[in-house]
Amino acid sequence: MTRRPAAKKKRRGPSPQKRAADRRKRRQLADIVLERLGERYDHPTWAGPRVDTVSELVLTILSQNTADVNSFRAFTALRARYASWDKALAAPTDELEDVIRPGGLAPTKSRRIQHVLAEVHAATNGTWDLGFLGTWPLVEARDWLTALSGIGRKTAAIILLFNFGRPQLPVDTHVHRVATRIGMLPPRTPLERAHDLLEEVLEPEEMYPFHVELIRHGRDTCRAPRPICGLCPLTDACAYYVLAAKGKAPMAPLPKASAADGPPRYHDELIHGWMPPE
Repeated sequence: MTRRPAAKKKRRGPSPQKRAADRRKRRQLADIVLERLGERYDHPTWAGPRVDTVSELVLTILSQNTADVNSFRAFTALRARYASWDKALAAPTDELEDVIRPGGLAPTKSRRIQHVLAEVHAATNGTWDLGFLGTWPLVEARDWLTALSGIGRKTAAIILLFNFGRPQLPVDTHVHRVATRIGMLPPRTPLERAHDLLEEVLEPEEMYPFHVELIRHGRDTCRAPRPICGLCPLTDACAYYVLAAKGKAPMAPLPKASAADGPPRYHDELIHGWMPPE
């Protein structure tokens, strides 16, 4: 008689008690981050959109896999070449590719930009007015954005937070790295899950400062691949530092001069919504 293979046991997730304990831990760490990094980085607050919503969409596409300086160069060149979004949409793709070449990955980004522009043009009947994203229910607004070509959860969160002040937390590489190191995220947490885990423990008014503070800390101190733990105000609460102090994780030596002692770097100014210098 042929024996049936044994049924595989379903993998059970964490218990409700474990999930609740993890949420409490993330909240406790969020309190520490907001207090201490807020003091270090002057408690950043949202001061309104830096550019219109379509511009922010295009700028965010240009910023993918490149430095802020390069993406702003490409964006400035694009706006100088095309007087309107209609003209940018109607331009030959190879021409647009040449215009945005300073931003890197121009062949991919030029096509992606024109696909997004075409979708926005159709959705707004050519008005380019995306103001409805500020009034729709939050999840509907996010889902509308992520349905656009090449727009994911992080980009949607950038648009909603930076243009409309809505409570969404963009999780970029710096936010993900710092949150993982201090213990707010399990190792190798997927980006989509990271957004959910962090947003569920932050109050709406905390998302902008948390986002900016972790980006600045990730660039100034908690760098990849070796953080400068000697400059960090979070070491007594940081899971990574426990390993680094025992020699089980890499840590950079103290620099001769702290970046925090000098003027804000160019990319820090961009985070706070200031336009690039001429």
